Amino acid sequence: MQTEITNLTQSQVEQEQREFIVNVYKWMSMGLFLTAAVAYIVSGSKLITDFIFGNMLVFFGLIIAEVLLVGHLAVNVKKMTASTAMNTFLGYSALNGLTLSCIFLLYTAASITTTFVVTAGTFGIMSFYGYVTKKDLTSIGNICFMALIGLIIASLVNMFLNNGMMYWIITYAGILIFVGLTAYDTQKIKQLNIIGNSGTEEDVKESISGALILYLDFINLFLMLLRLFGNKK
Repeated sequence: MQTEITNLTQSQVEQEQREFIVNVYKWMSMGLFLTAAVAYIVSGSKLITDFIFGNMLVFFGLIIAEVLLVGHLAVNVKKMTASTAMNTFLGYSALNGLTLSCIFLLYTAASITTTFVVTAGTFGIMSFYGYVTKKDLTSIGNICFMALIGLIIASLVNMFLNNGMMYWIITYAGILIFVGLTAYDTQKIKQLNIIGNSGTEEDVKESISGALILYLDFINLFLMLLRLFGNKK
């Protein structure tokens, strides 16, 4: 937790922290809703899905655009205006919906719903733990981050090997990694909140930055769990 010069009492500080984390969850939820809505709508248009998934240049072009956009937001959010940060986050969420529309083409609606409920429950429990625990989760975060790098490398290698056992190892490892990151990131976001700037542009940008981190944790946890619970059409 960072503070500006303020005469706030401890109860007021705690109240501001709660309001801040609620705003983070609101923006994260808005991003998730937009992603889901775009993905569902796009999946219903054969013309659009054929254009995206029938042309590898278009598909990988969208993936590259997502990486660049999320990187730009993560690195430059402090330099942006609050409205620019909002629009960039929502734009990224919508763009992510385009590439994730394949989920509705590959899996049954029932299994997608089940996976979402499991993801929401798991995410909620771990995020709550990260918010309330007094234990420093930095070591867990560092371990998860290093493991995530290994997971990315293993996933890239398995794209060529197509090994079934490695696929499931990556799946279970990915679930554990993003469960750990959810708790760690929530604690980190809470600590990085600047007390005393509630309602300012900086406060909004802090909320957007935190929402992006938790949004990515949720999406990746969902995709890993979908490997377990997803029933293909």
